[in-house]
Amino acid sequence: MKYEEAVSRCWAEIDVDALLENYRTARGMLAPECELICVLKANAYGVGARQVAKLLRAEGAKTFAVACVSEAEEVLDEVPDADVLVLGLAGALEAERAIRRGILLTAFSENSAATIAAATIAAAAERAGKMARVHGKIETGLHRLGFDPADVNALTALAKHPLVRLEGVFTHLALRSHESDERQFAALDRACAELDAAGVRGYRKHACDSIGMVRYPERHMGAVRTGAWLYGVCPYRYEHPERCRPVVTLKARVAQLRTLPAGECVGYDDSHPLSHDARVATLSAGYVDGFPRFNGKGEVCIHGRRAPVLGLVCMDQMMVDVTGVPDAQEGDEAILLGGPITVDEYAATAAMNRNEALSRIGKRVPRVYLQSNAEPVIRMP
Repeated sequence: MKYEEAVSRCWAEIDVDALLENYRTARGMLAPECELICVLKANAYGVGARQVAKLLRAEGAKTFAVACVSEAEEVLDEVPDADVLVLGLAGALEAERAIRRGILLTAFSENSAATIAAATIAAAAERAGKMARVHGKIETGLHRLGFDPADVNALTALAKHPLVRLEGVFTHLALRSHESDERQFAALDRACAELDAAGVRGYRKHACDSIGMVRYPERHMGAVRTGAWLYGVCPYRYEHPERCRPVVTLKARVAQLRTLPAGECVGYDDSHPLSHDARVATLSAGYVDGFPRFNGKGEVCIHGRRAPVLGLVCMDQMMVDVTGVPDAQEGDEAILLGGPITVDEYAATAAMNRNEALSRIGKRVPRVYLQSNAEPVIRMP
């Protein structure tokens, strides 16, 4: 796809310089022996897992984390020499494929450990001539996935399987309060002490995500998993927000302009009639492209000025009031997210998590990777 085609309707611009700077900043927060695991799940939070993996691998990143085996396979197709950790469930057939490709799997329960240790995985390892590479997850307070820290017998047995190599033990912080986080750290420590007492050693311990990375530098342990930070989502209340640079700008073209009288309704919904004679722009993006299905709220930016969303956002288009943007013309760029429309504002208006706001950017939206002294790179998700 040519650049002119990519930016003809709706597209996401990815600031590669900012992405790489965020990676370097995160790397600089860690001790040299602490591994930085770059999280690429959900298509790298909407930024594009394949291209992000390629860029970060060239920058020195070695280990990535994803949610499922299919995501891991996608990353390995782009960077075959990377290590990729699957954080979630893998069924028997998926686990067999994973073993064959050297993908790291997470054991988090007796059943998941059995899947990994059972004939499916053992046979796959034997046929492929490879060990099954595993991280064990400990449930310490989020109550999502993980072994009970008081009972790691199944994980211990898995770690001692002759065809299994336990490479990591981790948990995920709920981040409710400092006190609850400390309880989770302590629970992970207890579980690891049980493993150590059983003779299971040589693994990396990790607990911190992007928020934990900046909040608990003394708890980086053997590895830190960072996702949101890489893509410009700065932890709340961090004292140096300028160190986490925005990466994503979502844009759309003005497809048509018209003038409507006061009292007229715009779009499907009649709950927000115009309070004034208005100049209305139809933008070539809708909720399928990732913009929230606002109804009479939210704003975009055209020529540096705010333009309120009118009516209900449609599947493929949306209408905005450009009365206050007199120089707006058909074909102009509108910024939906990024620049003056920060991810914090965008997500707050939509009552959604900031990670969700980025991850919602649609599959039909071209990602345009812009880097200093380089030609734009265009990729579809």
